[in-house]
Order: sequence, then C-alpha cells, then structure tokens
Amino acid sequence: MKSPRIVVVGSFNMDLVVSTSRMPLVGETITGQSIHYIPGGKGANQAVGCARLGAVVHMVGAVGDDLFGRQIFGEMEQIGIRMEHVAVVPNVPTGTATILHTQEDNCIVIVPGANGKVTPEHIESSRRIIEQADVLLVQLEIPIESVERALQIARASGVKTVLNPAPAISLPSALIKLADYVTPNETEFALLMRDGKLEEPPLADLSTSMSIWQERYDNMIIVTRGTHGASYCEGDQLRTVPALKVEAVDTTGAGDCLNAAFGFGIASGWSLEQSLSFAVKAASVSVTRFGAQAGMPSREEVEHAER
Repeated sequence: MKSPRIVVVGSFNMDLVVSTSRMPLVGETITGQSIHYIPGGKGANQAVGCARLGAVVHMVGAVGDDLFGRQIFGEMEQIGIRMEHVAVVPNVPTGTATILHTQEDNCIVIVPGANGKVTPEHIESSRRIIEQADVLLVQLEIPIESVERALQIARASGVKTVLNPAPAISLPSALIKLADYVTPNETEFALLMRDGKLEEPPLADLSTSMSIWQERYDNMIIVTRGTHGASYCEGDQLRTVPALKVEAVDTTGAGDCLNAAFGFGIASGWSLEQSLSFAVKAASVSVTRFGAQAGMPSREEVEHAER
C-alpha cells in the first residue's frame, strides 16, 4: 500500500527543562535539581508523529547553525523525515523553550530564534513538495505570513490542509478560510471565536458555536477536548469521539499527536469520522508515555489500542 505524503510547515525547538524545588525570587540565584534537553516544537512533533505512523514526511522550517540545530537535524533524519527544505540559518540560534519546573507549577520562556526566519520566500521555494503532498499540516510557531503562503499554495493545488491554531492568537479570516480542517483546543477555539478577546462573555454551547464557525468560514472545525476526546459538527448535530480511558503520565504532546494522526488519516483517504477516531486513539496512547516525540505511537500500536 502506498504511504501517504505529508508536508509539515512549522517549528523546531530545543526544550530546556530545569527542575527546581521552588521558583527563585527576583534577583535570587538557586540551585536546580536537574536539566533535560528535549527536542520539540509543534511542527517537529507533528512531523515525528506522522513518520511514526508510516507517512512519507517532508518538513519545511529552519534551525540555527548551532549545536541544538545540528542535534535536531540529525535526529529528525534518523527518524526518516525528509529535511531538504529545512534552512540552517547562520548567526541565529535554534528556537528554544526554557521551562522552569517545580512540583506545583512551571514557567516558560520561548525564544523563536530561527523559527522567526521562515519567510514566505522560503515557503515559495518549497512549492513543489507542497503541491505533491496528500496533506499539509501547519501551526502558528512561525510567522503568520509564511503559514498563509503555505496554505495558499496548497489550496491552489487541491492539497488538503490541516491548520492547528496553536499557540492561540487572533487570525485573519482570509487565512482561516484557506484551511480545510481547523483543530483548536477549547481555549483556542474560544479565543478564535472572540477574535482574540478572552475577556468577552462565555461562548454559547459548543454545538451552536461550531455551527456559527462553519457558516462563517465554510470549513470543518474540530475541537480537541483533552480527556473528553474531540468534537465536530455533522449538519446541526454535535458528534464527539471519546478518548480512551488510560492512565496518563505525560500529556505534553497529545495535541500534536492528534493532529499528526488526523492528518495521516485524511492523507490516506479515510473519512472524517475514521480519521478522527484514529487520531483520538493515537493521542490517548501517547499520554501513557513520557516525552512529546518519544511518546508518538506506531500505526500498529494505535490499531491495537482498545476502547
């Protein structure tokens, strides 16, 4: 059977996870307990998820000409992801997320680095592989104009597109309308419906809000709901695919896993219902393991997971 071809346009990060007993006060130096360097970024995570399921995956993005960039580049190639359209940007660091973690809380500082250097011209130079894809996956950790250019190329070529609007920001209507499927979580969906205003009154019930969305943008909205699975509208009916009942140990990459598996299903020619059911199962499996990328399951593991 022919493997689906998926192009992921998105980010690479190195996550620096520092564990401490407490948060330092302003101006204070404290001793940390441990530090871990973990490859991440929503784009990279979703690319790894697609590759683990058996897709032919091309990544479009950028890393810095530094140690983190070389490590990420090598590990992605080792997994089997095609990296010909990933730029190595001189004099710019690879994107990082520094996470200060205690038992009670965490704080995160993100430096986009090379992710911020993914230009529309870079996307244009990758036009051919986008045009040849079965599905394009995009997120929002690179410049918005570059996301929009990728969606425009895919739309003009009849390539199905999945827009994962994370991290949550207000988006222009023209960009949203370019996507075939939009996959926010509940917080991101509320933000998009309110045009970025979190202080507005609560949304109407989910079914009504999703129907309003589909009338407004004429695409399929799929709201991911954590332990409740994921929901979509079929006509005026709200359909929910429940998550598996599992003992979660790390939910870090669950959303990225769901998007990867959903894109894999659509790229394979499956129905919306079949693709989303597969995606929710994949995400349920992923949270039983530590690490966003390390937790991405194979197709066989997803198919053998029991409801």
